[in-house]
Amino acid sequence: MENPFAREPKSSSLWLWQVISGLGLILLLGLHLIANHFIAKGGLRNFADVVAYMRNPIFLVLEALFLIVVAVHAMPGVRAILTDFGLPARAEQRLNRVLTVVGVLTVGYGLLLTWAIIH
Repeated sequence: MENPFAREPKSSSLWLWQVISGLGLILLLGLHLIANHFIAKGGLRNFADVVAYMRNPIFLVLEALFLIVVAVHAMPGVRAILTDFGLPARAEQRLNRVLTVVGVLTVGYGLLLTWAIIH
């Protein structure tokens, strides 16, 4: 049986996306923590405060961007972990499709919930 860890990894532009989204996560997570835990009275917001916060267009865009960047960072990360086990090419293609659908559904559901909260 061939050791899947002995093979050279395939070059991929996904690695670059991970790096870029990781940098974005650092920035957006910092802004999220400051806005939601350091500026908020007592370190937490109640539901009415969250609604008021999310109705501000600047914070709405930042939180939506945070959601998107988390999904863009997570899906290639999960893919990298699973493909390290040496999946066959066909299974890897299926995995790519499944993770794309999961990522799109995650972002869509998060944006739907955000819309429901502010309306």
